[in-house]
Amino acid sequence: MARDYLEQPLNQMRRSDRAKDDNWIRDFLTNGDFGVMATSYQGQPFTNTRQYVYDPSANAIYMHGAKTGRTPAVIETNERVCFSVSRMGRLIPADEAVEVSVEFAGVMVFGRVTMVEDQAEAVHALQLLMDKYFPQLKPGIDYRPVEPKDLKITAVLRIDIDSWSGKEKKVADDAPGAFLWQEVAGE
Repeated sequence: MARDYLEQPLNQMRRSDRAKDDNWIRDFLTNGDFGVMATSYQGQPFTNTRQYVYDPSANAIYMHGAKTGRTPAVIETNERVCFSVSRMGRLIPADEAVEVSVEFAGVMVFGRVTMVEDQAEAVHALQLLMDKYFPQLKPGIDYRPVEPKDLKITAVLRIDIDSWSGKEKKVADDAPGAFLWQEVAGE
């Protein structure tokens, strides 16, 4: 009898041999470049690519965006989200097209997203974003720190994490013919 995948926990993976532990997941989220947040309104899915920061002390993901628009409207009606961060590794050629493969790593987060209303938390989250993406710049020296007036036009979103899973596929360093896609794509 086939497994009923729809009845499994959201973070249960089919390939448990590729599953990663919580420490790996935390590190991956901390160091990821960007993520994709998935929301849904009346059965219509939406995805939104975003810069983000993972705050381990809050076990939450923070992002910023506009106070108005589709994302705020959707999350007012459905706070459930999925957030994905991934990285592609080397491509692995094979003698048959159906056997070619790719190395990858990724984290899938399931949780609830809300707009941060607390001013101190919003300022903290925006500073975490600045520290992650612009670590060479210092507040008060290289830029004006966030002020309360900034929060009137900038929304801070917080994903409270309910569960997650991490997955990685990696082959031997000497895998025959393995290459990075960027090397042949001219990037």
